[in-house]
Amino acid sequence: MAHVITKRVRVTVRASDPLSRAGVMSHLRHQPSIEVVDDNRGAELTTRPCGRAVTVMLADQIDEPVPADLRRVVRGGEQRLVLVTRKLRESDLLTVVECGVRAVLWRHQVTEQRLLKAVHSAARDEGELPPDLLSRLLTQMGRLHRSESGLATGPGGLVPLLGMAPREVDVLRLVAEGLDTRQISQKLAYSERTVKNILHALTTRLQLRNRTHAVAYALREGYI
Repeated sequence: MAHVITKRVRVTVRASDPLSRAGVMSHLRHQPSIEVVDDNRGAELTTRPCGRAVTVMLADQIDEPVPADLRRVVRGGEQRLVLVTRKLRESDLLTVVECGVRAVLWRHQVTEQRLLKAVHSAARDEGELPPDLLSRLLTQMGRLHRSESGLATGPGGLVPLLGMAPREVDVLRLVAEGLDTRQISQKLAYSERTVKNILHALTTRLQLRNRTHAVAYALREGYI
């Protein structure tokens, strides 16, 4: 039985790749329940009533600028976020949730109907996650809940997990020992870019000013 749509959902599409952005917009434009707003050419608004606003963001991975972009989108409180991505690392899961993402779609699995369903779920403030991603998120949340009464087991022993991933703890521990980015990357077998991304994501998420502030926070909270 078809759903009766009483209000259209206003949708903005954001992507660094213009062709991908145009493709998503073409999927949505002919949907009677959707009103597409084109940021590049001004709002294409009609006189029909619109429901809540949704932003569909395409990002191949959650690299350095993406979390900040996500937070900017939801800052006003009106936008709901749908993220279309190729991959999410373990450390990205809680980040995207904390940034206000309501629905996540794997790029290789996106169809017109799945995209439409995710947009409407986000507009209703409901979640929409792929089954494999939901399982990973529930596992992380379980670890976080267990850590509330003490320490949870992480790589290399017991590591507090509230608000900080194990690899963030590893990097900050070396920062506290006075190592620079190159030395940390060699020690942990990460690229220098990865070390910088870890520190940037951590300071942004926890609203810390710099590496020194991050080390002070980690010491105060018992992470290192």
